[in-house]
Amino acid sequence: MFTSRIGFLSLLADAGPVVLFVLAVLLLFSVLSWTIIMMKARFIGRAMSESRGFLHYFFDVSNIDKVFGETENYRNASLARVFRAGYLEYRALGELKDSRRREERIARAVRREVNEESKSLSRYVPFLATVGNTAPFIGLFGTVWGIMNSFMSIGVTQSASLATVAPGIAEALIATAAGLAAAIPAAIAYNYLTQQINQIERDLDDFSGEFIKSFVNELG
Repeated sequence: MFTSRIGFLSLLADAGPVVLFVLAVLLLFSVLSWTIIMMKARFIGRAMSESRGFLHYFFDVSNIDKVFGETENYRNASLARVFRAGYLEYRALGELKDSRRREERIARAVRREVNEESKSLSRYVPFLATVGNTAPFIGLFGTVWGIMNSFMSIGVTQSASLATVAPGIAEALIATAAGLAAAIPAAIAYNYLTQQINQIERDLDDFSGEFIKSFVNELG
């Protein structure tokens, strides 16, 4: 194992600047991807867990003032933040008598917060799709370049021996592996996180009507 590690480092040391640049880009992509994956998985996981808890409380309690006070215990819940936005607008209406305008203003406040929550949940996630789609091609570019170097070495040395072509082929394989290593986790995480975000967004859409109805009933 130690010998193989030395061999790998030796290959990197002998690699050309183009291949090294490709590997550096892929390493950067991989580091950023894993940072986003861990950050968003934690953020979205908390949002889903606390939103479920808030929903149970919301349907168990009929008093919206009490529900609003409880939202302090669900700071990471997207549904709780949407409820707070609607509640604050409901309180700001004061003595407004026009029921249609009241409902429109509350609905607008809720929809605005839903949009903000969607943006917050989705922030940085598209980068994972970018890495998943582009990293294999960046690695392929390094692969092609390494093979080109092998053919150039054959032309210079007039020899097609393994010692002549092996370094270029090794560069090519390293670039290919690096591209796949960056792309596969990013693509898997993108699909998973997008599915989770879509679930939260469906919950937000489904229960926005319930929030609005509760506020309008209190006013009416």
